[in-house]
Amino acid sequence: MPKNLCDIRESCLISNQMGNHYQANPVLFIITIILAAGLLIWGLTYLLNWISYQYLKRRVLRRRHWDLNICCGNTDGGGLNADIKSHNGVPNFCRIDDIYHLPFADQEFAHVLCSHTIEHVERPAEFYRELQRVGQRVTLKIPPLWDISAALNVLEHKWLFLTFRTEHDQLPRYMRLPLARLVQKIIGGQRIKA
Repeated sequence: MPKNLCDIRESCLISNQMGNHYQANPVLFIITIILAAGLLIWGLTYLLNWISYQYLKRRVLRRRHWDLNICCGNTDGGGLNADIKSHNGVPNFCRIDDIYHLPFADQEFAHVLCSHTIEHVERPAEFYRELQRVGQRVTLKIPPLWDISAALNVLEHKWLFLTFRTEHDQLPRYMRLPLARLVQKIIGGQRIKA
């Protein structure tokens, strides 16, 4: 590891095919290293997000028939798919107006899936209690802390869930996502509203 500019300059010596050495620009060398590190970090965060949001979510969806897939987006849980926004092409779709007062009977559904939604809502504990009211078993899919690009998404999320797991049957501890209110106020609200 270079400790000073002289060490960096020595590491910038480049040989051509004839064996002649010439000095590369150390500033260009440092910029190249920084860009390579940035590209590596971006690729790693993209991979972690894909694992969390695509791969693990698909595994949960395939594991069973979900009687209620709440805030479904464009995914089919196999039973009733419900959301506050209409989604064309989603089978057995039901549009709901208020996530805190769902239009379903107590314990109407055996298995309820709420995937990547609770981090968007204004009152997570109240929403979770309503899910427990209509479902006998509630499964939450939440962006884990290791999925940094999702967990710290101040454009879309309001809450940071303090967990490394993606799947929960109880509401995990959470806190207000730092800077989310400020950023969302500047950009005119959440990019995705729940």
